[in-house]
Amino acid sequence: MWDDRMGTTYFDSPSAKHTEKSLEIARDYAQKNGINSIVIASTTGFTAEKAIEIFKDTKMNIIIVTHVTGFLKPDHQQFPEKLRDRLESNGIKVLTTTHAFGGINRIVESSPGKIIANTLRMFCQGVKVAVEIAVMAADAGMVKTDEDVVSVAGTGRGADTVLVISPANSRNLFDLKIKKILAKPL
Repeated sequence: MWDDRMGTTYFDSPSAKHTEKSLEIARDYAQKNGINSIVIASTTGFTAEKAIEIFKDTKMNIIIVTHVTGFLKPDHQQFPEKLRDRLESNGIKVLTTTHAFGGINRIVESSPGKIIANTLRMFCQGVKVAVEIAVMAADAGMVKTDEDVVSVAGTGRGADTVLVISPANSRNLFDLKIKKILAKPL
């Protein structure tokens, strides 16, 4: 169970090996602090598979956020359709939508979205993704902007970053607040 005296967990490096621990930190903190929604990034399904087990006995609002279709190549979706079906049959929501800091912002080198994304990456890639998926979930109406969420993301594959966020819709991005960093790689 999460203990506030623990402070932030710092992992020695970004790695998928921290996925289970990151998800456990998210679950324990949310349960102890009455947070209902957990937003989790998963590109290929690795983190989503781990989340099924770690959140199986909770009644939380679990949202898996995938890469947008076409991220790697036109019309290609990296997240497995069978896993999406299994998640949804277990009451876990799956969101695939335009990346809040991506989309048309990617075509201009110094776009506001790119500047914001690169600023968040100064903490680590996972911080950028955790903020982005919280915004995406808010834009999709899957989380409320007046309720904190725990957002789980990572660097490359797996999860190594856990944030407590007061989310905002993308049009009000600067209303978003990162309230706590529960875990991140050094």
